[in-house]
Amino acid sequence: MKLTLHRDRPERRLLDESRRTRSMLWIMTIMLFLTTLAAALGLGMAGATRSLDRELAGRLTIQLVEADTARRDAAVTAITGRVRALPGVRRVEEVDRARLAELLRPWLGDTGYDSELPMPAMIDVDLASGEPALVDRVVAAARGVSPGAQVDRHAQWLSPVAGFLNMLAWFAAALVLLMAIATTAVVLLAARAGLDNHRDSIAILHMLGSTDRQVARLFQRRIALDTLIGGVIGTAAALAIVWLLGRQAPVLGSELLAGVALRQADWIMLGSLPLLFALMAMFAARSGVLRTLGHTL
Repeated sequence: MKLTLHRDRPERRLLDESRRTRSMLWIMTIMLFLTTLAAALGLGMAGATRSLDRELAGRLTIQLVEADTARRDAAVTAITGRVRALPGVRRVEEVDRARLAELLRPWLGDTGYDSELPMPAMIDVDLASGEPALVDRVVAAARGVSPGAQVDRHAQWLSPVAGFLNMLAWFAAALVLLMAIATTAVVLLAARAGLDNHRDSIAILHMLGSTDRQVARLFQRRIALDTLIGGVIGTAAALAIVWLLGRQAPVLGSELLAGVALRQADWIMLGSLPLLFALMAMFAARSGVLRTLGHTL
C-alpha cells in the first residue's frame, strides 16, 4: 500500500520529533536579519548615489578673483546676464558676500568682514542637465567677460564621494550574495543531518511504498517553513532598525543623508526577502535530499 505523506499528520510531524530541528528557525532568523541589513545598506547607498548625481549633475560655481571691486562687480553683473540668457539655464545667483565672509571666518577671523579686503565673487548656476555642451557654453560666456573666471563643476569635486557610495553599494550586494550562498549551505547541511537522524524511519517509509520525491517533500516543507518563519522574524527586526535610523536622517540636516532614505519599491523588495529565501531553501532542500537518497538509499 502506498503511503500518502501530504495528508497523514503523524508523517508530517516526522521531522519535528527532535528539538535540534527547531534550531533551523533561529539560524534563519539570524541569516535573514543580517541579509536584510546588508540589502538595506546597498539600496540606501544606491539611492544616495542617484540623489547625488541628480542634484549635482547640473550645478556649477563661477569664481571671479579681482582686486578691483568695481571691475569685479561689473564682471559679475555681465556674467550673470549672459549666463541667464543661455537656453537650459535654470537659475543664476551670486553667493551672498556675508555668507562668503562667514565661510572664511574660521581661517581669517574677523578680518573676513573687512570691506578693504578683496574677496572673490562666486556665482551659483543650476542647469537643466549636466550635458558637456551646455557646460561649455556657460564656461565660454563667463570667460568671454572675464578670461580669468574659473568654473567648477560640483559633480567633479564630489566624484570621490559618489565613487565611495558606489563601492559601498557593491559591497552590500556582495554580502547579500554571500548570505544567500551560506543559507543554501546551511539548508543542505540541515537536510543531510535530517536524513542521517531519520534513516531508519525513511527506510520504513520506503518499505511502505513511499518514493524519494515524497520523502523529499517532507524535508523541503519543513525547511521552507522554518526559513519563512525565521525570515519574517529576522526581516521584521532588521526593518525596524532601518526605519528607526531613517527617522534620524532628516534631523541631521544633511542632503546626502536624506538621499539614503529608502523608496517604497525598496521596502517592498526588502519585505519579500523571507519569501525568496524560503523558496530558495525549498529547492535546495529538495535537490539535496533527492541527490542523497539516490546515492545512499
